[in-house]
Amino acid sequence: MNEFQLKYGCNPNQKPARIYMADGSELPVEILNGRPGYINFLDAFNSWQLVKELKEATGMCAATSFKHVSPTSAAVGKLLSPALKRSCFVDDIEGLDDSPLACAYARARGTDRMSSFGDWIALSDECDEVTARIIAREVSDGIIAPAYSPKALEILKTKRKGGYNIVKIDPAYVPAPIERKQVFGVTFEQGRNNFRIDRALLANLVTKNKHLPEDKAIDLIISLITLKYTQSNSVCFAADGQAIGVGAGQQSRIHCTRLAAQKADLWHLRQHEKVLSLRFAEGVGRPEKNNIIDLYLSDDADEVLAEGEWRKNFAVRPAPFTREEKAAYLATIRGVSLGSDAFFPFSDNIERAFRSGVSYIAEPGGSVRDDLVIAAADAHDMVMAFTGMRLFHH
Repeated sequence: MNEFQLKYGCNPNQKPARIYMADGSELPVEILNGRPGYINFLDAFNSWQLVKELKEATGMCAATSFKHVSPTSAAVGKLLSPALKRSCFVDDIEGLDDSPLACAYARARGTDRMSSFGDWIALSDECDEVTARIIAREVSDGIIAPAYSPKALEILKTKRKGGYNIVKIDPAYVPAPIERKQVFGVTFEQGRNNFRIDRALLANLVTKNKHLPEDKAIDLIISLITLKYTQSNSVCFAADGQAIGVGAGQQSRIHCTRLAAQKADLWHLRQHEKVLSLRFAEGVGRPEKNNIIDLYLSDDADEVLAEGEWRKNFAVRPAPFTREEKAAYLATIRGVSLGSDAFFPFSDNIERAFRSGVSYIAEPGGSVRDDLVIAAADAHDMVMAFTGMRLFHH
């Protein structure tokens, strides 16, 4: 198959639509179920590149959750702590610890569940039964992977009344070195971004503190590869083998940093015992629980805690999680890694990152204010690497 007809393009009025190989060769994908759309394929091809590169760079299986051509998170196959399992709603998944791939997807889906609702999934390895069982109970548009076990395929085909989008990709496929696209009838052409992100990219440590542990280097690599496939401007926080906060598509870098930091803060707060001990009312589903938790952790907590409201959400009325309690808890967080797809033009990004526990940074460098940015990192005893490589993606 060298062509696949789509129902429509980005929007229903954009017809006709198709994906095809301009050179007449076979498409590198096989559609095993469903009928993916234009945006589905944009997510599929970008997300597959991300997990493929993550596995090559770390040696671990990887998963990502994509929405609207940017990752909500990406993760490698590390075991989840009991608290993180509960936070990600996977503490009841039998066999989770025996499947690194399932652990990777549980992390990726559970990082920013608000954004991951209706996601596109990419897996670096064959989808197994445990991973499929997690996917089966979440609202999702589709999945791309190099293979599927018979049982996993059987489970996934039951989603969306049998219409779930399942795509198999040839892992050996290598695209042409030149890529093209059209905007307003004008053809753009450029070399593919085949720049390799690995441990060697973090060699230029510009801060006084030059101690970069191996697990933190992996977190920085995860953040940078995630950024490579995130709509720019973008900043990514990472910890414990996963992206924990992605700030994407902002015109100002400080807004990227603030957005990513807020998401990272929520990831930490969701693992607080005050959140894990919430007792929900009978019949409240996972998507609703997530929305309730999001409000509980916000400044609008009265929407779910007020008299006349809390009984709709909880079996037992929870105590408020005060702003002071949240700030005190977040002040104990350290060791978070941060990547930026371009240089930090001002030190305000460093100051905001520090308040969300960042201790390790990777950014291209090259700003006229690099000295001020380095000085701010030194003031907080951070480790910062200048990669010399911008990672814009549009």
